[in-house]
Amino acid sequence: MKPYREALALPGLRSLLLVAVLARIPLTATGVTLTFYVVEDLGRGYGAAGLVGAAITVGAAIGGPLLGRLVDRRGLRPVLVLTAVAEAVFWSTAPLLSYPLLLPAAFLAGSLALPIFSVIRQSVAALVPAHQRRPAYALDSMSVELSFMVGPALATVSVAMISARTTLYLVGAGIVAAGVILWLLDPPVRAAGEGTGPQPRIARRQWLTSRIVAVFAVSAAATLVLGGTDVAVIAALRENGDMGWTGVVLAVWAVASLVGGFAYGAVRRPFSPVVLMGALALCTVPVGLGGSHWWLLCLALIPAGALCAPTIAATSDAVSRLAPAGVRGEAMGMHGSAVTVGIAVGAPLAGAVIDRTAPLWGFVVPGAVGLAIALAVLPTELRRRRVEPPTAASEAPEFAATH
Repeated sequence: MKPYREALALPGLRSLLLVAVLARIPLTATGVTLTFYVVEDLGRGYGAAGLVGAAITVGAAIGGPLLGRLVDRRGLRPVLVLTAVAEAVFWSTAPLLSYPLLLPAAFLAGSLALPIFSVIRQSVAALVPAHQRRPAYALDSMSVELSFMVGPALATVSVAMISARTTLYLVGAGIVAAGVILWLLDPPVRAAGEGTGPQPRIARRQWLTSRIVAVFAVSAAATLVLGGTDVAVIAALRENGDMGWTGVVLAVWAVASLVGGFAYGAVRRPFSPVVLMGALALCTVPVGLGGSHWWLLCLALIPAGALCAPTIAATSDAVSRLAPAGVRGEAMGMHGSAVTVGIAVGAPLAGAVIDRTAPLWGFVVPGAVGLAIALAVLPTELRRRRVEPPTAASEAPEFAATH
């Protein structure tokens, strides 16, 4: 507990993490809400709903680094104003748009989405000294898990009790409120010793090295595995007539992630995101063997679940260390894009595999892809370990032995 007590004692971190949990809840509800709206109110299929989600995802993947770069150059508050206004316009008009208009509007909204995830991670790097960031990012990763446990559930209840159209307005209001709260909090995006205001421009080739690209690849691979697992779990339960246990199985998976994230932040030894992601992928491959019974699936998910939050926390920590302060916003934006792309690829990949084979392979294939990416970036890890002395490696856990 000591690492957490020390981190939470730092000025500003406790309030930042509290705002992070509340601000992310409406964002995690967007996918479910839009799906219900397209299917129920517009009378379209799930494929059409998936296209709207894909439009937002592609927009976010493109806009994330650009917004991060704008934060680096202009500061946080102007970006929050721009994105909060864009969110207000989209969510107030989306319930009035026809499907052909909703698609391009969703893309534009995604490209100007409130950058809460990347801004929170950038602010953690500004508030927390490098040697204390592991527990801080573990707390951040656990807060993301909590938001994903609450947001979609609240949206589902709201749609059932009110309507999908009204829920769109409520989600939009929540996102705009999150932007206002973050504007009022105005967390720092650079540490006290890193300077304020516009910084000297750093050429991308100077900081976008093979090491940080490897972290982005690991980030995308991790969420690809998680996105595929999400779909495969539902498919396995549906095949065996256990759909009524879906909430229990997903809750066990989420709790395992929370426990793993807590343990990760409490240990003193650094862990490499490459190793964590490889272990996550390896533990995911055999999960489908427990698909014959819902309780077996719960047990099979625990090892992989325990690695979810640690892997995402480790990649955030690595980016915060590898990116210079003057471009940290852009780097965190790229990290967010990698995470988004991974989820966007993992879910349809698993779905396509399941449609042609069986739910078992919905775990195997994403896990195998994750392992392949881990092996592909492993030479970068080994090359760093040969070049850097042991003391430097121990102080730079972004690619140390097991982070």
